[in-house]
Amino acid sequence: MFFVRTAGDEDVEAIRALLKETWHATYDGFYGADKVRELTAAWHTAAAIKAQIGRRDGEFLVADDGRKLGGVGYAAMSPKMTKTAVLHQLYVRPSCQNEGIGRDLFAELETCFPDAEIMRLEVEPRNARAISFYTRLGFVEVDRTQNCGSADSGIEAVIMEKPLAG
Repeated sequence: MFFVRTAGDEDVEAIRALLKETWHATYDGFYGADKVRELTAAWHTAAAIKAQIGRRDGEFLVADDGRKLGGVGYAAMSPKMTKTAVLHQLYVRPSCQNEGIGRDLFAELETCFPDAEIMRLEVEPRNARAISFYTRLGFVEVDRTQNCGSADSGIEAVIMEKPLAG
C-alpha cells in the first residue's frame, strides 16, 4: 500500500533513481538511451529536485510504501500564465504501474493550488499511454510545442489542460 506525502530533502536520491528508471522505461524507445541519459543528467540533478521540493508555489509529492517510492508528482504555479498550475512531473515506477498510484498522486496535486483555474502539462506525442491517462483525468489537447521542458530542447510535446474546480 502506497501513501502519498510531501517529498523532503531526504527523498532526493530515491526520487532521482525513480526518475532515471521511469525515464529510461518511457523514453528510450522514442529518443534512445543516450539522449535519455543526457536529459536525466541535465534535468534531474539533486540541486534541481531540492529546488522543486523547496519551491513555495509548488508541491512535490511521493508515493511511499515505507520501503520504496512507487511514484512522484510535481506541479507549480506558472510564472507566466495567471491562475495556471503546471504539472511538471508525474511518473510511476514501471513495476508499480496500474495500481492507481498515478491517479492518487494527481488527485492530491490538483487540490494543492486553490488559486489555479487550470492545470497544464506537456507530454510526448508518441506516448499514447500517458495521453490516454491524462485524457481519462479530464485533460484535453490545447496546443503543441517544439521545445518541451526548456526553450531550446527541440523536443516536441502535446500541451494539455484541465479546468480545476474552484
